[in-house]
Amino acid sequence: MSVPLTLLGLLEREPSHGYDLKRDYDAFFGRGKPLPFGQLYATLGRLARDGKVVMGETEPGAGPDRKRYVITDDGATEFEAWLGEPVAPEPHLQTVLFAKVVLALMLERDAERYLDTQRAAHLQRMRELTEVRRSGGSVDALLADHALFHLEADLRWIDLTAARLDALAREVRS
Repeated sequence: MSVPLTLLGLLEREPSHGYDLKRDYDAFFGRGKPLPFGQLYATLGRLARDGKVVMGETEPGAGPDRKRYVITDDGATEFEAWLGEPVAPEPHLQTVLFAKVVLALMLERDAERYLDTQRAAHLQRMRELTEVRRSGGSVDALLADHALFHLEADLRWIDLTAARLDALAREVRS
């Protein structure tokens, strides 16, 4: 997730105060990992330094004056270019799961036990995500589905790897 570009997208919708940007970011993109205020304002500062946003009018608030951020033409151009670029297909060929299995086999440790433990962790996370999908709104359901599909692919890989452990062990130990 690109926080700066996501914030530019939120600002393209309408000029906003930092608090409103954080609220919207967290509501749509920060599930399980809200955007810290420090990161928000540091990112807005860099975007301003780079000419992607400007501070509009300052308004009085309950605390310090509230700054309204406005996207610039450069910011809108960068956001539009980013929006049109495809996301790099994932996952990458070298994953932590793969590295742990290979290292366990190289060191003559019980890779099957690791795979069983990982399978159990995946299944637990899938139960949690299924509940999120069942009880949440459309945004939650789509995010949960995305994660569930990735976990399902991981589970298929875990099962396939478990079936091939003997052959893989011979290859990595030679």
